Amino acid sequence: MGMLYNQVADQIQALILDGVYREGERVPGVRVLSRQFGVSISTVLQAHQTLEARGYLQARERSGYFVRRPARDLPEPRMPEQRSRPVPVSAREMTLDLCADEQKRMVPLATAIPHPDYLPVRQIQQSTLWAARRGLETLDYAFPGKESFRRQIAQRMATIGVPIAPDDVLATNGAQEAIILALRAVTQPGDIVAVESPSFPGILQALELVGLRVIEIPTHPSDGISLEGLQLALEQWPLKACVVVPNHSNPMGARMSDERKQQLVSMLAAAGVPLIEDDIYGDLFHTGDRPRPAKAFDQADNVIYCSSFSKTISPGLRLGWMVPGRHMAAARQHKYFVNLATSTIPQLAVAHFLEQGGYDRYLRSARQHYKESTDRLRSAIARTFPEGTAVSRPQGGFVLWVQLPEGVSGTELYHRARGENINVAPGRMFSTSNKFDNCLRLNGGNPWTGRIEAAVDRLGAIAREVQSGVSPDRF
Repeated sequence: MGMLYNQVADQIQALILDGVYREGERVPGVRVLSRQFGVSISTVLQAHQTLEARGYLQARERSGYFVRRPARDLPEPRMPEQRSRPVPVSAREMTLDLCADEQKRMVPLATAIPHPDYLPVRQIQQSTLWAARRGLETLDYAFPGKESFRRQIAQRMATIGVPIAPDDVLATNGAQEAIILALRAVTQPGDIVAVESPSFPGILQALELVGLRVIEIPTHPSDGISLEGLQLALEQWPLKACVVVPNHSNPMGARMSDERKQQLVSMLAAAGVPLIEDDIYGDLFHTGDRPRPAKAFDQADNVIYCSSFSKTISPGLRLGWMVPGRHMAAARQHKYFVNLATSTIPQLAVAHFLEQGGYDRYLRSARQHYKESTDRLRSAIARTFPEGTAVSRPQGGFVLWVQLPEGVSGTELYHRARGENINVAPGRMFSTSNKFDNCLRLNGGNPWTGRIEAAVDRLGAIAREVQSGVSPDRF
C-alpha cells in the first residue's frame, strides 16, 4: 500500500509540475481520482497527505485539496570548521529551561520528544498491566537487567548484524545513562574525548558530568562525522574515546554509509580509542532498510553500543541498554554504584510488547508519520524563512537542523519566540562554543496541525525581523 500511494502521489505531482493543475486550483475529488488511477479512496487520501507534506497541496476544511506553489528547495547547512584545541565542557542551563518550557503547553518545537499520538500508548498500557500482575517478579532488583528483556534485545541486535548473548546486555535508565556508564568505563576525569559538531546536548552534559575535555569534529549533514577531521585529532591529541551517532544523528540527522562506518570503526580500533555508539534513532529510518550500526563492523571489540526506547516506545519509561563488550565489568560496577538497577516493571512490559510482535508493526506507521511530519516542517520553513536559510535533509528521526542567514542570531530568535509561547532549541546548545549561534534545531515529531503551522510561519517572520533589525518593541 505504501508503494502504491507514493506512486499515485508522484503522478499527481507530475501533473502539477506540468501545469495541468495550477496554483490555487482544486484538484479532483478523491472518488474521481480513485477511478482515474484505479486505486482505493484510502490510497488517494494517503497520496494527498504525502503531497501536502511535500508542499504541493493544501487541505481546506470542507473544500478539499488545492494546489500550493511548491516551496523553494533549500540547501543543506554547511559543515562547520575544525576546532583546534580540546576544551572543558560546560552544559548550559538553557537545556533545563527548554524542558521546563515544554511542560508549559508552549508550541513544542524544541526538545526531541515524540508526540504521544505517534507512540504505541494502548499496547504499552496493556503490557504494563500484564507486567504489574507478575507478583514477586516485579519486586526484586533487576540487575544487570531482567533476563526476558535482555533476551529480546539480543534477538533484535542479531537482526541488525550484531550477534550477542543476553548476558552481553546491560539494562540502563535510557541511552543517556548508557553513554555515561560507557564514558566512566574507558576514561578518567580530564581525559579528551572526540564528539561530533554539532553534538546532542545530552552527550555534552554526560561529558561534563564525568569531568572530561572535548574536541569537536566537524559533521556533514548527510555523511556524518568527518573522518579526515577525526584522523587529524587522533594524530594531535591523546583521545580516550569517541562518541558518535552514526544513524540519523541529533541534530544534523546524518546517516553514515556502511563504508564510512567501517572506516570509522577500523580507524579507532587501530588507534586503540574506544567508539561509544549512540544508536537511539536507528529504528526510525524513513525509507529502505534499517541501517546497520557501527557495532556490526566491530572486529576488535572496540565499540560500546548504546540505545534506548525513548524515541520509539516511550520517553517516560526511561528504558535503555548497552552492549559494553570487554568493558562489561567496569560498566556493571559503575551502574551498581550509581543506582543498583533499572526499574523492573518497564523491562517486563517492554519485553512482553516485543515478544508479542507489536513493536515492528508499530514502527512501520511511526516511520511514515515522522517522515511526513518532517517533510511538512521542512516545506513550511522553505516557504516562510528568509532567503539564505539552509535546512538538513534527514533520512530518519524527526529533528531538523536550520542554518539561518548570516547575521541572524538563533539565540535572539529563541528569546523572541519564547515570548510568544513558541519553544525552539537555539544552536549554541549543541556546541561548547557559540559557533552555531545562527542555527536552530526544530522538532518534527508532532502531528501537523494549524497551531504548528502558524508557529512555524511566525518563526519565519521573526527571523526576517531579526535579519532586518526590527526591534520587537515596535510591535
